[in-house]
Amino acid sequence: MKVHEYQGKQVLAQHGVPVPRGVVITEAGQARAAAEQLGGRVVVKAQIHAGGRGKGGGVKLAANPDEAVKLAGQILGMTLVTKQTGPEGKLVRTVLIEEALPIARELYLGVVLDRSEGFPVMMASQFGGMEIEEVAAENPAAILKAHFDPDVGLHPYLSRQLAFGLGLEGDAFKAGITFMHALARAYAQTDASLLEINPLITTTDGRVIALDAKMNVDDSALFRHPEIAAMRDIHEEEPLEVEASKFDLNYIKLDGNIGCMVNGAGLAMATMDIIKHYGGTPANFLDVGGDASQARVAAAFRILLSDPSVKGVLVNIFGGIVRCDMVARGVVAAAQEVKLGVPLVVRLEGTNVDEGRRVLAESGLALTVGEGMADAAEKVVAAVGRAS
Repeated sequence: MKVHEYQGKQVLAQHGVPVPRGVVITEAGQARAAAEQLGGRVVVKAQIHAGGRGKGGGVKLAANPDEAVKLAGQILGMTLVTKQTGPEGKLVRTVLIEEALPIARELYLGVVLDRSEGFPVMMASQFGGMEIEEVAAENPAAILKAHFDPDVGLHPYLSRQLAFGLGLEGDAFKAGITFMHALARAYAQTDASLLEINPLITTTDGRVIALDAKMNVDDSALFRHPEIAAMRDIHEEEPLEVEASKFDLNYIKLDGNIGCMVNGAGLAMATMDIIKHYGGTPANFLDVGGDASQARVAAAFRILLSDPSVKGVLVNIFGGIVRCDMVARGVVAAAQEVKLGVPLVVRLEGTNVDEGRRVLAESGLALTVGEGMADAAEKVVAAVGRAS
């Protein structure tokens, strides 16, 4: 789950990570009091779940409270387009008014799970304020890495290595080491999957502060952090993904036009691959799970068809725990309810497959049966091609 910058900073501050003073507002008029409280000269920052806000016009420096009100009025309600939002952009509903700080240097610091090593890795770079992917591509040696055990924390010698690598000196060296240990603790104690500080700044008076904060938390661990779960902003999420979450469906919207309904993440990935192999493009990742009920299957099918970009559907079920006949009944019920208007290809194998195929055959639906994955994928790609 993603959280807004201001929410991430609230969490980080609770774990001892230094962050700027800030006030969250939802109306432009509130910016005046916020700016006065923070010293007059402030930064006005749009709050959306995407990076690149500054380049898109969503981060502005205000010299005084009057200018803060003006800028807040311009940013609130705007559709902010960045490299990460796509051309449709995102509506700005919330703004963070933050104290302007005397910046000496801009650096990068982040923690992410390194799945190849099985440990979190703290990454640091002197190139702050830039996309870390660009830095990695153009100058891999500029990214320093330190793996650590989340149960043990970041070893002091590793934090010193990173601080030296960042070129920190004097008070900033000591503050940087303290910052790194606090960030490592915050990552472990919140079950975060990503904590990114870009930029991490040093100030002219020797402080080290998280000027920005990007935080993602492992969905599977949210039951341990109800205070973080409460930070969820569904306005920032894809509406179909929000609807799918109500039924415990693993759904991610993609850019293609062939809707996929599959049981099991591995089979779902293979299904998307084979659709691409035959020249099609999947419109989604949708795993109904190994213990899906008929109601969940029906809900999944309705969600698929509510996406206007879907021009065909492939149902690919391998029945183990889940029964093919139950899936077939769910598909039939949903298709009849929404009045199926796109090509439908169904491939069933496994438990109760004969009964499932009988249910489909007697449904009266205009569907095609796939004999194996390859056949099903080839048929749905061809059907979508003919329909378009």
